[in-house]
Amino acid sequence: MSPQRPCWLSPADPAQRFPDVSQAMRQPDGLLAAGGDLSSGRILAAYRRGIFPWYSEGQPILWWSPDPRTVLFPADLKISRSLRKRLNQQHFAVTLDKAFDEVIAACAEPRPQGEGTWITREMSDAYCRLHLEGFAHSVECWRDGRLVGGLYGIALGRVFFGESMFSRQSDASKVAFCHLVRQLRVWAFSLIDCQVYSPHLATLGAVEIPRSRFIRHLDTLCEARREPTHWRFDDGLPGEPWGG
Repeated sequence: MSPQRPCWLSPADPAQRFPDVSQAMRQPDGLLAAGGDLSSGRILAAYRRGIFPWYSEGQPILWWSPDPRTVLFPADLKISRSLRKRLNQQHFAVTLDKAFDEVIAACAEPRPQGEGTWITREMSDAYCRLHLEGFAHSVECWRDGRLVGGLYGIALGRVFFGESMFSRQSDASKVAFCHLVRQLRVWAFSLIDCQVYSPHLATLGAVEIPRSRFIRHLDTLCEARREPTHWRFDDGLPGEPWGG
């Protein structure tokens, strides 16, 4: 039976000290632990185990591992006819790791629906540090020199753990995501973690899988070593046409 309270972590605990994800609570779904810190070592250890931080201002750091898990297999990317047309029009310029701080700041802005943000200053600082260390990456979508969409996440082995995306123009985040997926396929990435289900991601091919299967994927794919680095698109990729 799932515990009634999450495990409490101390900042003094080793970075690898997390309960097994099978101990995550059912309500709220996936809450596993609280406390600790947002050091790079602890965040990377969490992702490697299928866990991610997600909390609001004024709360302790909360660590989650929901079941089921929403993922996208790069080979299964779905591109609608209208999105394919948008991609081939090339109205947007797409870059990698050119404006990480701007992307995470845009993702942290309140949504038009009036929702608050879970990207606290502490979270933003932690992921900006991971970017400087070569683990966190951003995709930027530009129109007439202005940043109009994008996303960011963490790369470990052959897995990209998506964190958040934003759009200031229609389809901008989808265009950024499609370019990222195409590049990840070239680099032999096998899995994109989308964390929790959303209709927006489902239209792109994201599916839910059991957490146990997700962990098995991590056990294989995160062992495929890839040196931390700052990313750029391979020559030619951003401008290549998108077939029908």
